Amino acid sequence: MPAVPVQPRAGASSGTGAPYGAALSMLATLFFMWGFITVINGTLLPHLRSVMVLSYSQTTLIESVWFIAYFVASVPSAKIIERIGYKKSMVTGLIVMAVGALIMIPASMLLSYGVVLTAMFVIASGIALLQVAANPYVAVIGPSESASSRLNLVQAFNSMGTTLAPLFGAYLILGRSVSGTTEGGAAALTLEQRLADAQTVQLPYLIVAGVLLVLAIVIARFKLPAMGAAVSRHSREARKNHSLWQHRNLVFGVPAIAIYLIAEIGVGNLFVNFVSQPDIGNLTHEQAGHYLFLLWGGMMVGRFLGAFLMRSVKPETVLAVASALAFVVMTITTFAHGPVAMWALISVGLFHSIMFPTIFTLGIKGLGPLTEEGSGLLIMAIAGGALVYFQGKFADAYGLQASFIICAICELYVLFYALWGSKATNALEDEVATAVE
Repeated sequence: MPAVPVQPRAGASSGTGAPYGAALSMLATLFFMWGFITVINGTLLPHLRSVMVLSYSQTTLIESVWFIAYFVASVPSAKIIERIGYKKSMVTGLIVMAVGALIMIPASMLLSYGVVLTAMFVIASGIALLQVAANPYVAVIGPSESASSRLNLVQAFNSMGTTLAPLFGAYLILGRSVSGTTEGGAAALTLEQRLADAQTVQLPYLIVAGVLLVLAIVIARFKLPAMGAAVSRHSREARKNHSLWQHRNLVFGVPAIAIYLIAEIGVGNLFVNFVSQPDIGNLTHEQAGHYLFLLWGGMMVGRFLGAFLMRSVKPETVLAVASALAFVVMTITTFAHGPVAMWALISVGLFHSIMFPTIFTLGIKGLGPLTEEGSGLLIMAIAGGALVYFQGKFADAYGLQASFIICAICELYVLFYALWGSKATNALEDEVATAVE
């Protein structure tokens, strides 16, 4: 197959002098905020389960709606980016997220499950717009060989947000409610207590909405480099002669993203309920929220470590080792008891850390002019997190601890992808863009 002529890689030899370091720093704040607001759900969901008297399947449906929004919003997000550009799309995404956060206030007043689902959908739609814009942008503005390292680095700031969010949620939501301070994590609340507990979500989400709006203003005023239009026109012509389905790493990478997200979200959303159980940690939900901090902290440390390792070790090798170890600790979580099971579940954060950014960059490797379309499919695959609903159904039927076997099976697919599915076929020359102010 003849090589496809490409533009010089931005920041390498284009000679534009565009401030990519400053752009990556600004993007890191976006990664931080969507990580922060996503993981607040880890403390919000057990709270809502007590306040609204929800089953595990109803609780996980809240998170499923969150990820369904990715599926619904990804294609429109790509169209929005094409129409108004990256920067305005990021500003729009932040505003949409702020609106969703504000919807949580009437949801708490009405004690309405339906309004909560609406708020989650709106927030996630805003995050989807940010994801569609930011992940491919980070991947292509530097040398292709360091794309995994670069994306792991900015994803580490996403993990910083996920690390701090449980402390924020545990203090302002769980720590100020009756359900959150009850031993063993179980509370039979009166209607008056439920109404009072519901009000504790108002201040945290009001703060989040305010921060998002301030960040939107900052981004709007920031001189973020834009991707060159000439290369986009070139890409449209070049990709007419190629098919996405000829690239094994993308074909198997799309389900790898979806399946990995089932494991990550299943662990994060059911963590507080699991470690609160008398035969595991016997903690209050507030105390469990502090251990959730360690789970997400492990992801932050792992991404910084992964960014360093991938400078000298192949990304697929790091991914294979991480997925194998994740399978081991998830198996221990499923069958052990007491502190052993609790700490095994906490440790999986370290091994999950590099999975999303590494699968993403392996998935778009060698796509050439198809990179943009491939990126869109990988972001849409985040909707796979909605399938965590079935882990909730499994937990209702067979027990919460037994449901983690689903996560262990997910780790095996990631291992398969690292060892075989990620091998690029029909690789094309990298398609990149020249950045301009």
